[in-house]
Amino acid sequence: MTTIAVVSAGLSEPSSTRLLADRLAAAAVTAVSADQPGGTVDVRHVELRPIAHEIIDAMLTGFAAPGLAAAQRTVLEADALVFVTPVFTAGVSGLAKSFLDVLDKDGVTDLPVLLAATGGTARHSLAIDHALRPVFAYLRAAVVPTGVFAATDDWGSEADSAALDARIRRAGVDLAWAIRASRRSPQQETLAAPTDFASLLGGLGH
Repeated sequence: MTTIAVVSAGLSEPSSTRLLADRLAAAAVTAVSADQPGGTVDVRHVELRPIAHEIIDAMLTGFAAPGLAAAQRTVLEADALVFVTPVFTAGVSGLAKSFLDVLDKDGVTDLPVLLAATGGTARHSLAIDHALRPVFAYLRAAVVPTGVFAATDDWGSEADSAALDARIRRAGVDLAWAIRASRRSPQQETLAAPTDFASLLGGLGH
């Protein structure tokens, strides 16, 4: 079984950030299921808004309350992570960054990660690369090349929505590939035991 943690840092209710997270999760499930026929995919959602106070308290005290501790375990025990945040003033939300600040710094090493963000305008689209990707590089996560940004207009016209759908599908395929190649993945194939040197020499006598 492959477990995918989906973290959404949306602040509103309903949230376009959660909507994008759901669509990315669905694309990842489709791609992983196609890549691993017969396997099962378990998606576990983490909403940061309900545990915002616990996140701030953890930054001040170093202690994780039950809600935050459960969210941390969901991420750290997953085989892959989808992380989606809103963008404000060309930067990721403080809630998203604070959650990463209280996460075990070695806990996501080599973890396949898909990054995404939402914002009011496409002018914020580079925030994934200049504000979010470096954080996960510091955490030594295996971030997939395709990041998905959805501006307000991407939810509007049919053409814009189709372009967003294509990016989401591509990101799902990228994450499936990263899971297959990951050192952390239970699907990683084990190499055959090497032939010992004595056996190799013995074969020369025939």
